Amino acid sequence: MPSRSRFESDAAESAESAEVGDEELSGGSGRAERGRAERRRSAKRAKRRRQRSLAREIPLVIGVALVITLLLQTFLVQVFSIPSGSMQNTIAIGDRVAVDKLSPWLGWQPERGDVVVFNDPSDWLRNDPVPKSGPLLGAIKSTFNFLGLLPSDRDLIKRVIGLPGDTVACCDSHGRILVNGKPIEEPYLFAGNPPSRIPFKVTVPAGELWVMGDHRDISADSRYHMTEPGGGFVPEKDVVGRAVAVVWPMSRWQTLPGGQQSVRQVSSSAPLGPVPGELPLVMGVVAAVPGAGRARRRRRG
Repeated sequence: MPSRSRFESDAAESAESAEVGDEELSGGSGRAERGRAERRRSAKRAKRRRQRSLAREIPLVIGVALVITLLLQTFLVQVFSIPSGSMQNTIAIGDRVAVDKLSPWLGWQPERGDVVVFNDPSDWLRNDPVPKSGPLLGAIKSTFNFLGLLPSDRDLIKRVIGLPGDTVACCDSHGRILVNGKPIEEPYLFAGNPPSRIPFKVTVPAGELWVMGDHRDISADSRYHMTEPGGGFVPEKDVVGRAVAVVWPMSRWQTLPGGQQSVRQVSSSAPLGPVPGELPLVMGVVAAVPGAGRARRRRRG
């Protein structure tokens, strides 16, 4: 009998141990499940925090990008799309040209031979139709113009031929432009174009410039505005900056030398034709991107 009691006691203890083991296994499984649920909740909370952080950061990134763009285009460089052929073949229709806007802030003065972008000096483009914009688009354009992110559609590009005090005339017996009585070499002229078919002689006032296109037969430059207010001269204060390079398309990438690298003096009359059509410049995106700044065709009377 005693041995039987011990056997029964051992069986009871085994049963109790099994029950305890089952309870421990059940508790461990529950804790594991609770751990997985907590990790899922933590992951969801982290995802929501990232989304909220991203929602806050996107406007900040956009704002910083706009500020950088504003600073670049206001003080450093701006890219313009060339919609006319008045500067061929130096600059072709559709080229994107980088314009140095920093130098004028540092006291730079245009030199003879520089290719410059300037604001319409004396309403040269007054006969050009201005595209109509709706209230919203007009407000956006005005804001961008004010911020310097979009130039006015009254910007032009030409080459400086006469500086303040210069006497510029057309032409000597060989058909060359004279500056202060001496002929200048103009290797950049469009093939087949004489230096000018329009006879003229002007003295450039202080603070003004005499400008001409490289494709003389189609460039409505200073020569075509001699009888208008301003006499065809461009105030130096209206110069936006010097064109320094063609940056797009890549096949035409080139720097644009200025000063005496372009126009050199050397030692050694046609009727006024129809006024050529002229087009204002259009700004591209801050980088030279194809399709930036679509040209608008304009016609002058």
